[in-house]
Amino acid sequence: MTIQDFDIQVASAQHVDYAQQICVEMAESAKARGTGIAQRSPEYVANKMLEGKAVIALHKNGTWAGFCYIETWSHGDFVANSGLIVNPEFRKVGLAKAIKENIFALSRKKYPEAKIFGLTTGLAVMKINSDLGYEPVTYSELTQDEAFWQGCKSCVNFDILTAKGRKNCMCTAMLFDPAEKAKEYEEKMKKITHKATLLERIENALKRSTKLMLAHNKF
Repeated sequence: MTIQDFDIQVASAQHVDYAQQICVEMAESAKARGTGIAQRSPEYVANKMLEGKAVIALHKNGTWAGFCYIETWSHGDFVANSGLIVNPEFRKVGLAKAIKENIFALSRKKYPEAKIFGLTTGLAVMKINSDLGYEPVTYSELTQDEAFWQGCKSCVNFDILTAKGRKNCMCTAMLFDPAEKAKEYEEKMKKITHKATLLERIENALKRSTKLMLAHNKF
C-alpha cells in the first residue's frame, strides 16, 4: 500500500455520511494516546464538509482513510487546521502528511492573509507543521478569541490550561505567519540579488582587466 492508493480531495456534500465514523475515530484516537482533544459532533464535521472547509482521503476501494478541517477565529485573522485523523487501517503510509499539506494549501487559498496555527501534543504533527513553515510560539501569539478557548473545555487537560492562565498547557503551539514569511522571502531575494550584482561587478572587472592586458600586450 502506497500514498498513490488514496484520493485526497476537498470534502463536500457527498462525504457527509462519513462524519459519524470520523468523530468516533477522533475520540478513540485521543483516548488511546491519553491526551485531550476538543470534541466535535458529526453535525459540526458534516457542516465543514458542506462549507468546503475540509479535506478527506479515501482509499481506492471507497473506504474513508483520513480527514482534517478548517476553523477560523478573530474574524478570519487566524485559521486552524483541526481534527487531523487517519483511519488506523491506513496508517504508516504518509497519509497524515499528505492531508496536512492539502488542508494547508486550502487554508492559504481561502484565507491568504490569515495566520495559521495549531496546538498539538504529537511529535509527528509538529514535524509536518515545521516542514510547512510553522514555528513554535507562545500561547499569547495565538488567537485570543474566547470561542476558541471555550472549545478546549472538552479536553482532559482543560484544568491545566485554566490553572496556567492560558499561557501554556500540554500542547505545543505552532504558527505560520504569511506576513513574516513574505518578509523572509523578500530578505532572501535581496541577498540573492546583492550576490548576483556583486558577481556581475567582479566579472565585469575581470573582463576590463583582461581587455587592458590584451591591449597592453599588443604594444
